[in-house]
Amino acid sequence: MLTRIGLEGTWELQLDANKEGLRQPFGDTMTLPGTTSHARKGKVNELVETGALTDEYRFEGYAWFSREVDIPEALDGVACTLYLERTRATTVWVDGREIGTQNSLCTPHLHELGGLTSGKRRLTIRVDNTDYPTKGGHMTSRDTQTNWNGITGRIELQFHGAAYMHDVQVYPEPQDKSVTIRAQVIGTQEGSLSVSATSVHGGSGHSAEPVSCAVKEGEFVARYELGEDAKLWSDSEPHLYRLTLRLAGGDRQEDTYETVFGLREFKADGDKFAINGKKTFLRGKHDGLIFPRTGFAPTTVEEWLDVLGTAKSYGINHYRFHTCCPPEAAFTAADMLGIFMEPELPFWGTITEEGDEKHNQAEQDYLIEEGFRILRTFGNHPSFVMMSLGNELWGSKSTLNRILKAYKAYDDRRLYTQGSNNFQFVPVILEEEDFFTGVRFSRDRLFRGSYAMCDAPLGHVQTDRPGTMKDYDEQIVPALKPLDTDEAATEGGTIQIQYGTEARTVKADAAGEELIPNLPVVSHEIGQYAMYPRFGEIEKYTGPLKARNFETFRDRLEAKGMGHLADRFFESSGQLAVACYKEELEAAFRSKRLAGFQLLDLQDFSGQGTALVGILDAFMDSKGLISPEEWRSFCSDAVLLGRFEKYNYVAGEPFSAAVELAYFRPSPLRGVQLTWSLAVGQRVIAGGQLEAAAEEGLPYIGLGEIACDMPDVTEMTNVVLTLAIAGTDIAKSYDLWIYPKSVDADADLAGVHLFHSLSAEALALLERGENVLIMAKTDDLSHTIEGTYCTDFWCYPMFRSISESMNKPVPVGTLGFLIDNAHPALAQFPSEAHSTYPWWSIVMRSRSFILDDMPRELQPIVQTIDNFDRNHKLGLLFECRVLNGSAVVCALDADGAAQTPEGRQFLRSLARYVRSEQCQPSVRLEVTELRRLLG
Repeated sequence: MLTRIGLEGTWELQLDANKEGLRQPFGDTMTLPGTTSHARKGKVNELVETGALTDEYRFEGYAWFSREVDIPEALDGVACTLYLERTRATTVWVDGREIGTQNSLCTPHLHELGGLTSGKRRLTIRVDNTDYPTKGGHMTSRDTQTNWNGITGRIELQFHGAAYMHDVQVYPEPQDKSVTIRAQVIGTQEGSLSVSATSVHGGSGHSAEPVSCAVKEGEFVARYELGEDAKLWSDSEPHLYRLTLRLAGGDRQEDTYETVFGLREFKADGDKFAINGKKTFLRGKHDGLIFPRTGFAPTTVEEWLDVLGTAKSYGINHYRFHTCCPPEAAFTAADMLGIFMEPELPFWGTITEEGDEKHNQAEQDYLIEEGFRILRTFGNHPSFVMMSLGNELWGSKSTLNRILKAYKAYDDRRLYTQGSNNFQFVPVILEEEDFFTGVRFSRDRLFRGSYAMCDAPLGHVQTDRPGTMKDYDEQIVPALKPLDTDEAATEGGTIQIQYGTEARTVKADAAGEELIPNLPVVSHEIGQYAMYPRFGEIEKYTGPLKARNFETFRDRLEAKGMGHLADRFFESSGQLAVACYKEELEAAFRSKRLAGFQLLDLQDFSGQGTALVGILDAFMDSKGLISPEEWRSFCSDAVLLGRFEKYNYVAGEPFSAAVELAYFRPSPLRGVQLTWSLAVGQRVIAGGQLEAAAEEGLPYIGLGEIACDMPDVTEMTNVVLTLAIAGTDIAKSYDLWIYPKSVDADADLAGVHLFHSLSAEALALLERGENVLIMAKTDDLSHTIEGTYCTDFWCYPMFRSISESMNKPVPVGTLGFLIDNAHPALAQFPSEAHSTYPWWSIVMRSRSFILDDMPRELQPIVQTIDNFDRNHKLGLLFECRVLNGSAVVCALDADGAAQTPEGRQFLRSLARYVRSEQCQPSVRLEVTELRRLLG
């Protein structure tokens, strides 16, 4: 390229919502790069969105931009290209002459303007953000970066001489430290090309010997040796080189091309991925290009270094872009940081073939070509290691396979998959795909910890007694057994599925045999543990996107008289979500047949009902729930794993745990020394060391078994199991609980006035001023919510609607407990302010009362946090004055709870409180009010 003329700055603007055409004169101006919304152009949007952020200046239609450009005499007649880095459909005119239209959503628009005469030229660009050839996925979704209008990133005129290079692609060959360069040489029959490469990142300071060769017009292919000292690129050691090509072809026929590349080989190696021959594990996150400060994806390397660097500080080494592709700067930053990138075609729907109902060949052709554009534009980035055809696709398997085959033939530098979680309940593995991404291999072969109710069965984090034994190896590659075919997926039949944010009936062919993967398996969109909003974030929305959803949720909570609890709801629900994520991620690391995971998500998702599922907010800022260091103890390239059956033990009970190390660091381990301890505060009650040899190349190391008898205790005691590898930063801790041997629930309750309803006897006792414990039968209650431990999946309003449309059970929708842990009723059951594992067997046998119609002063001792959409005031345990006495009320299967040590301890605590003089609640309920609750 000879030179560039930047076009950033002030442009004339005309908004044309009705697409009536350009009118002169222009009535406004705007600075580009930018979007009309970010520039606050157009009518103010008065809508209050509750399912997503509200775009304050939402505009759809034509945006006309125009300005004069001064072409210097030195560039008179020189071939010129208009470069628009990131935009929507654009049509370009020069001095009123129409040049053409381009409509890529994912790659720059390059409009060939020809040779421009010197002087002032009028350049006009029309940007259209309607009537796309495809729906656009998260490239245009209101749920993420919005359907903005404008031009972002670089806007420039690029000039090149008569001889130049086009479509330069660099194919690394790390085994022999060389690259193969492929390019199109245009405009010279006799030219020379010089090639050089220099290390630019990673600290190697290495330069390859420059070479020169003769070239002529047409395809150019050359192999370039980098030398034995050349360094490889990986996620742990991201060495980069700048390749410089200089073409000389006579007067004004010079061209220089530069690109950054990395020597790397990313491939499937059995059931794992390998980077340069070393097995790796994908610690991924979902990304939908959510940038609420601006409403569009950043295009500078500095901004992406900040975003990706934050993710890497939490142990992330992989990004999966949901139905979208990031701009060039994201790949550049990922190259520098060592992040494995997986863009995805902007499609979420059905792939059809000729003859199918609603077949749209034009859309399909567009999507296929969009994929080729992505490969051409970003293909030299070493971070670009994977590519997906879309999200949760259905339709023609043969068409998907053909697309994969075409992409692989065109560019073999990366691995390809048919899509993310395609065919849902009836998945398939296609011949041409290199890895599989999904959530199950049949209805019950689940390899994720949580699911929506409409996708039941639910996952182990939602249903199973807490422990650390679960892995997915048997679900991924089960022992041979007869196929249990899902009746819903009969040959040629249909199945009802979640389809985006709604339900749809689709064709579903039954699998003919058990689906056994022979390629790496990645778990799709794991996590999705919701928490309550943090309303302090509202003030961060200073750009075009407004958090009117958060404002609405705050107003609803205040209307229910619980506004003062908002911060505590957030903190307690957030701590439960963190614990759920810890088990979810550890289960993935325990699964030796799993190749990686893709979180949904490390950060909040602004749309689809407002899904507050991140330990980071939508701005990628910490919520203060967990530090990066602690998160990395279960999300890193080296994770210690203790395997034990449960978290709750009786004094004197044997405890044992098998300890493993999932190790994917590049530096090999020879010998491993494990130090372990069991401690109460600073007092160590058991501990020791284990030593094991590490076999090189095997990422899973069994360190042996630790064992001890739990100490004798006279009260419920929290102990911490700590594991650490000597001489490293690899460590892990688990909270366990020990209960006294002597706890007898029947004996504790014997002296208590215990009732299951507000009977005449109970009322008589209350009339006399006695204390009563009302433990209502859970089957007899209607004004209650089902008890569940795990926090809600994704977003209650979205999945409630989907479940209702599919005639399936709606989610419970709760977010754990807010516990008054200083209350004397819990003196014998010491707790945090949030849900912890001693509560699991209690809440799973309980229901929570809906207290909306009760006096606002009534504050439950144990309050179940409801979601922001429903905002019930829910009490698992509360107390009140009734007549002349006191009632302590909960809805609990006491017989079931008493089968566990934690349940017995809880019942003891309640019994002692009810018998004590401390049982003096301040809030009074009328008999009719309490009867209504218990009826």
